[in-house]
Amino acid sequence: MATINKNLSDYDKATIPNAKNFRFGIVVSEWNDDVTEGLFQGAFDAILDCGGIKENIVRWNVPGSFELIYGCKKMQQSYDMLDAVIAIGSVIQGETKHFDFVCDGVTQGIKDLNVQSDIPVIFCVLTDNNKQQSLDRSGGKHGNKGTEAAIAAIKMAQLRIDAKF
Repeated sequence: MATINKNLSDYDKATIPNAKNFRFGIVVSEWNDDVTEGLFQGAFDAILDCGGIKENIVRWNVPGSFELIYGCKKMQQSYDMLDAVIAIGSVIQGETKHFDFVCDGVTQGIKDLNVQSDIPVIFCVLTDNNKQQSLDRSGGKHGNKGTEAAIAAIKMAQLRIDAKF
């Protein structure tokens, strides 16, 4: 398992660009909100810790993880000045193939948004076998994948700026 012996919340602040001048969009799924709220908080706190400004963070909620694609697309279109968008969701394995279809659809949809737009979308969708695994990765014993996503968003926002020159 990729998170064994790794804390998702660990980062070296000296290697992260200052986020002061970046604007971030965060789209959060309301499904499994005890998990997604933890992921949001990890992302929000990490952006602020790296110099981000609260007023430069826009949050939208969507009903579920599948709806993240549309929410992120609309956020990209509505906020020309965003430097990165973070898609936060949680899909937990159940008894049917619904899990597979949602996970594949969301993954491909987020990938498509990255190919079609100049604003990077960071994939912060947990796809776990059970609720405990999700809790462990949203502020529990493995740290917070939201924190890791925020660090990726900051780095991609800087890459977006650097690539324009």
